[in-house]
Amino acid sequence: MQTVAALYRFARFDDPAALAGPLRAVCAAGGVRGTLILATEGINGTIAGPERGVADVVAHIRTLPGCADLAPKYSTAAEPPFGRLKVRLKSEIVTMGLPDADPRRDVGTYVAPRDWNALISAPDVAVIDTRNDYEVAIGSFAGAVDPETRSFRDFPGWWRANAARFAGKRIAMFCTGGIRCEKATGFLKAEGVGQVYHLDGGILKYLEDVPPDDSLWQGACFVFDDRVSVTHGLREGPHALCHGCRRPLAPEDLQRPEFERGVACHRCRHERTDEDRARFRERQRQVDLAARRPGAVNPA
Repeated sequence: MQTVAALYRFARFDDPAALAGPLRAVCAAGGVRGTLILATEGINGTIAGPERGVADVVAHIRTLPGCADLAPKYSTAAEPPFGRLKVRLKSEIVTMGLPDADPRRDVGTYVAPRDWNALISAPDVAVIDTRNDYEVAIGSFAGAVDPETRSFRDFPGWWRANAARFAGKRIAMFCTGGIRCEKATGFLKAEGVGQVYHLDGGILKYLEDVPPDDSLWQGACFVFDDRVSVTHGLREGPHALCHGCRRPLAPEDLQRPEFERGVACHRCRHERTDEDRARFRERQRQVDLAARRPGAVNPA
């Protein structure tokens, strides 16, 4: 059984490159894999491994500037959900494309999962899902607005084009683990929106804390690892991933004639060229060969 930790923290890192080496070392020592992103605005990522190894990585991150109160969202996976470790340096830990957007300066009001239902059920509240369209497609909160954005970078433009729709409304936003909606609330505050709220800990914390019988969540929550989705109690969901377009697929989608494992699905079959599909078939062949080698773990 693998311990999975989804984490982020907006903090000031003057030299994120200097933090990467020690972070890689503590991950490697504990058998921890996954992706961690470092930028001057902080750290973001999801890791998995033995419980002790993950605990050591979290303890190390808490020693970094501004990260002492880091609060990861923990879950489990029956199999290792990552094939390797990646520690990346980027300009933002979640890409909005607005260099002046700084959640450390001003953000909306945090709302605990136990208080979320009452907020989003209020008639003067507009609920906005800040995730990507393929994530929203497999689950969201009842009545939430889907901006139909393909990446978080599109969110500011969508808001500016649609802000008039929400005049006089309080705005409640949510995302998978809290990082995107936290940054989005800071953006809306800078745009002059007075009352902005976001789900503390994101959907993952809500699904962990709120019993299914009391839940307003519908469907599954997409996660960025090989589990693909989780449901209430953070149990692994039923979805698979199309490795051609990285979109989640329901079990019935795997039976469609357009589906080819590792190559394409009904959503992307006509988005790719013959050359793309040939390349993906070769990649899948290599994955299958690697999976048959002794000791192989999640080569995909």
